[in-house]
Amino acid sequence: MKKEKLLIASNNAGKVKEFRSLFSKLGFEVLSLKEAGLNIVVEEDQSDFAGNSYKKASEISKRTGEITLADDSGLEVESLGGQPGVYSARFAGENATDQQNNRKLLARMKQVPEEKRKACFHCVLTLYYPNGRYLQTEGRCPGKIGLFPSGDGGFGYDPLFLPDRYHNKTMAELSLEEKNRISHRAIALQAMIALLREQGRGD
Repeated sequence: MKKEKLLIASNNAGKVKEFRSLFSKLGFEVLSLKEAGLNIVVEEDQSDFAGNSYKKASEISKRTGEITLADDSGLEVESLGGQPGVYSARFAGENATDQQNNRKLLARMKQVPEEKRKACFHCVLTLYYPNGRYLQTEGRCPGKIGLFPSGDGGFGYDPLFLPDRYHNKTMAELSLEEKNRISHRAIALQAMIALLREQGRGD
């Protein structure tokens, strides 16, 4: 039986790896845009993660005729009023590297004491079908911002983020298996997988 294609609305290798790992038993052929030979850029101009996630999934699905999964996710820091939020990937400017974003975050929080460095990773996922039907789930991972980067795993703000469930370990110091148990994206994905299984997908 031929597997249905599932496009991942991202070329971020870290994200694609997580998605593929968690969707492996659902009967989809999981492809990034690059792997599908597509070069589609959707402007993320919505005011929240749900809006950006829906816009990316729906626009790519309508243009390709394929089922499309999109996420929008980022870091919300309490002492910064929820920033960087939807601007997480470009906190230090358009096309900023992870290191530049991390440096800016540390600089902005230089005077913030340890007890006030609470933060949360937040993810909203949208799975959009060519017929216009869609599913949407979200996940949150609470923690705090460390005083310096540590670890070489993960991506984005992972080297600075200390999740509540792993004391003194940053997200970048966790194995993929550990991260997939607690990350905001994994929680949203597990919720999405549960919805799909309710509809008869997977084992």
